[in-house]
Amino acid sequence: MANDFSRGKVWQNIIYQAIPLMLAQLVQLLYNVVDRIYIGHLPDADSMALTGIGLAFPLTTLIGAFTNLFGTGGTPLFSIARGAAQEKRAEKILGNTFSLLLGASLALTLFCYTLRRPVLYLFGASDASYVYADAYLKIYLLGTVFSMLAAGLNGFISAQGFPRIGMMTTLLGAVLNLILDPVFIFWLDMGVAGAALATVLSQIVSCLWVLRFLTGRKAQLLIRKENLRVDWKLASEIVSLGMAGFIMQATNCLVQIVCNSTLKLYGGDLYVGIMTVINSVREILSLPVGGLTSGAQPVLGYNYGAKRYDRVCQGIRFAAVLGITYTVLAWIAVIRCPHLLLGIFTEDKAMLEAGVPALRLYFFGFFFMAFQFAGQSAFTALGYSKQAIFFSLLRKAVIVAPLTVVLPRLWGLGVDGVFLAEPISNAIGGLACFITMYLVLYRKLKKECR
Repeated sequence: MANDFSRGKVWQNIIYQAIPLMLAQLVQLLYNVVDRIYIGHLPDADSMALTGIGLAFPLTTLIGAFTNLFGTGGTPLFSIARGAAQEKRAEKILGNTFSLLLGASLALTLFCYTLRRPVLYLFGASDASYVYADAYLKIYLLGTVFSMLAAGLNGFISAQGFPRIGMMTTLLGAVLNLILDPVFIFWLDMGVAGAALATVLSQIVSCLWVLRFLTGRKAQLLIRKENLRVDWKLASEIVSLGMAGFIMQATNCLVQIVCNSTLKLYGGDLYVGIMTVINSVREILSLPVGGLTSGAQPVLGYNYGAKRYDRVCQGIRFAAVLGITYTVLAWIAVIRCPHLLLGIFTEDKAMLEAGVPALRLYFFGFFFMAFQFAGQSAFTALGYSKQAIFFSLLRKAVIVAPLTVVLPRLWGLGVDGVFLAEPISNAIGGLACFITMYLVLYRKLKKECR
């Protein structure tokens, strides 16, 4: 079989998968980050435009959660089926994932568009910030179908051993976004609405690229008409495994809502804008370790399906060590260069002055995040859905959200309590996830190797 991950050095297979994925995710990140960079430098908007975008984050994150529910659920099952030489089952998984993504995207577009006004005020909008949030969101939501199909199906390209093609999915869209953003935002004077329109047009291009490949001649396994009818038993398997990715994003949505509401209470619109910038920095710095663990998943899943447990253990070790090393270096960069990182997104002096200590608090002990990524990735890749779901819930819903509400009320911490909640959750949740993965999964695989 072509693209056989049971051959060659495991670390080379992972890097071969991970580097294009990192580049693809970097380009994907440009969809939103470039928007925020341009918006943060809008004349006469001060920090309010960024605050408005921050208020829209929970809904855009919710869309990402449903994308993960089906995309990260279907892709590992697809890889395991390929490894076991079950090509008909693999194609059925692909077809069902397409249908689930399409149905969910249409429902979400209608739901979010209809309720966006009351929801934005619930998330902490003021009359001033709502104007920017609504202008962005009502256009952004029109691209939901294209966004979910492009992101949710792109993993099936990489899982077939075509990571470079997967990288092109986001490269095409992001380059277009990079070109259209200044045209719509500044030249046509559309402001935040222009940023949203550029993003939607870019998502359409990415979606067409994915569908063209997965219905064309180059792909080994295709989207076929006979597989589009949803098999609810198979759909439950996809949802069960994808629930971990869904909960991670859904709890991110919950945390964003709690953070914005609490920051609005203790610090006002300025600190909601600061959290928007910090989230953008976190997305950038988390990208390499996220790409690494995403690249490892098809390799781990394939070898697990092929019963090459020694290679699975090698892959887990490699991804964990490299991820921890990188996040330590990223933490050092935050400590030494906070102004540089914040300055990418804003020139507002008040935001920069208040943002530096907030950034350092938020990223304290950043390397603990790598433990969460490594453990979560191993559980998901090998089909251990219950463990993956539990640790997704633990870090965000059980630890971060309550701490975000409680800490600002203790010892006069105020807004500092909101930013401290993240590093505490990284340490507790990350170590708990990784240690459990080692005891429950890794040691069991090591025994199978003897």
